[in-house]
Amino acid sequence: MARAMFEYTLMILEKVSFDATLFCKELHKAMNRLLPFEIQELQIWLRNLYKTQPELSVCLPHYIMVNQPT
Repeated sequence: MARAMFEYTLMILEKVSFDATLFCKELHKAMNRLLPFEIQELQIWLRNLYKTQPELSVCLPHYIMVNQPT
C-alpha cells in the first residue's frame, strides 16, 4: 500500500510539473503524507527533475537539499 502511495505521488507531481504553484502544493502534501524512506527516494527524484526543469526548484523545501551529495 505504501509503495502505491509513493508511485501515485510521483504521477501527480509529473502531471502538475507544468505549473510551479501547483507543483509546490502537491510537493508539500507529499512531504506530509509519505514515509521517511519514501521522502528520501523523492529527494533523488526531485534532484533529477530539477536538472531538466529548474523553474520548479522555487518551491524546493530547504531540508531536501541539506546534506545531499551532488
